[in-house]
Amino acid sequence: MTQPKSQDAQTQSSDAGPALAEARVVKRERLSLVWLVPLVAVVIGAWLAYHAISQRGPTITIEFDSASGLLAGKTKVKFKDVVIGQVTAIALSENLEKVLVTAELTPDSGHYLTHKTRFWVARPRVTPSQITGLETLLSGAYVAIDPVIDGESARHFVGLKDPPVITTSQPGLQFSLRASSLGSLNLGSPVYYRHIQVGQVVNYRLDDDGGGVTIEIFIAEPYHDLVYSNTRFWNASGFDVRMTADGVVVDSESVISMLIGGVGFDTLDTLDDKGTQASDGQYFPLYANRKQAYERAYLNKKRYVLLFDGSVRGLSVNAPVLVRGIQVGQVLDIQLEFDPSRIDFQIPVLIEIEPERVNELDPQGDATLEQTQQPLTTTSDQSLLRAMVANGLRAQLKTGSLLTGQLYVEFDLHPDAPPVEIGQRQGYPVLPTLPTDAEAMATKANRILTEVEAIPFRRIGEDLSAILAGVRTLVDSTQLRDALTQVDQLLDHLVRLSAMADRQLSPELLGLITEAQGSFKNFNAQFAPGAPMSAEALRSLQEFQSVARSVGDLADYLERHPEALLRGKGGVR
Repeated sequence: MTQPKSQDAQTQSSDAGPALAEARVVKRERLSLVWLVPLVAVVIGAWLAYHAISQRGPTITIEFDSASGLLAGKTKVKFKDVVIGQVTAIALSENLEKVLVTAELTPDSGHYLTHKTRFWVARPRVTPSQITGLETLLSGAYVAIDPVIDGESARHFVGLKDPPVITTSQPGLQFSLRASSLGSLNLGSPVYYRHIQVGQVVNYRLDDDGGGVTIEIFIAEPYHDLVYSNTRFWNASGFDVRMTADGVVVDSESVISMLIGGVGFDTLDTLDDKGTQASDGQYFPLYANRKQAYERAYLNKKRYVLLFDGSVRGLSVNAPVLVRGIQVGQVLDIQLEFDPSRIDFQIPVLIEIEPERVNELDPQGDATLEQTQQPLTTTSDQSLLRAMVANGLRAQLKTGSLLTGQLYVEFDLHPDAPPVEIGQRQGYPVLPTLPTDAEAMATKANRILTEVEAIPFRRIGEDLSAILAGVRTLVDSTQLRDALTQVDQLLDHLVRLSAMADRQLSPELLGLITEAQGSFKNFNAQFAPGAPMSAEALRSLQEFQSVARSVGDLADYLERHPEALLRGKGGVR
């Protein structure tokens, strides 16, 4: 638009003559300083926002069962008594079962907020093993944290009901113990090594199948180096009472373990190797007491059934099974059954044997002891068992204590036992048994009584009486006196004959005849009525008759009281 105007001016100037040049004005837009104020405000606000965001720590939520003692805007989050955050909000969960606590932490706390980090409310607590949180009586409850660096990052946590016994910052190792029941153990129960406390129980839980309990323990550094793969753990709660050659021995880890329970462990001094160093989280069995822990552990176990016809009162589950005084197993189950084929009761007893407790010796005499001994399981179990039963292997109930009447199972070889075959019952071999000593004695006594009752004591007494009567009749008879008189007459006749033939007979024959005559006279004098020999013979016959009468009385008494053969006459009432 300005260009045409300048062309007209040039045309006019060319017509009018030369003219002066005209200055050209260009208009420019300028930014007002007023606009700098909001710009600076925006920059400062952005910087403040960035600074606030950069200085702000992570926000987390923690689930608790209750918000007791917690206040939004006041309750602190502490680690080792250092404030690292604050509770900003408290709300209920959607299902109203939990309390959601929102807390804002310091900026440098984000790297240890992992899924392994634990939170709990620190407040005064009194447990059987310790008293904690007394400092919160004045300062109030606070949220405690046990940070763990290793793990996945997390911002939502589930708070613990109780504070952990051991925090992750304490050096040491944790081990898991498996037991059939918890017993008197609890959180904080001490762990002892040779009566020195080196750790404590930190957790326990019931197994998924409900068949046992897993107990987690913590052993502090450097005592965790004392745990090997062959280390034995046992329940040290209460105290153990043992009878030894020195008398009664009472053993307990400490007074605390008697009150709240405890765990003891040791590595046995045996020919076996200690094993390797135990690793963190390794599992060990927890034995019921020190005695079981010190016994050698065997993995191979065999089960058998014993059938008893007599009473098993005093036999209980877990009763020992012995072979000549050495335990090789235990009783697992006892039942009562009725056999309709025999119209009688029988008692099956299930036992468990550890064959590795018995070593089989190699007949070669040039080998060492360690080389010659091998477990019985290396030989065919069935063939060896049949051979032992054929040689008289029998099970018998024995009395373990006269005071309590407890019974146990004793195995031994009885070569005189009648041969039997090994049976089968529900997949278990049935081993032969013998009656108890009391039952065997009763059977023998009954057999003796039966044999005694078969003796004809009455007839024997009658025969003896008849014999004595005949002897008395013979002694008192006139025939004996007549015979003696005739003998005397014969002797007189011989004397007369000797007088007539004394001139013809030799002196030796005359002396013999004279001696015979004197003997017959002496015999006649001894057995004459009223003579000493006759009276003695009569007295002997009377005593013999009295003995026969006593035998008859004994027979009558035994018929009325056969138990007198065992108890005696004084025991009969």
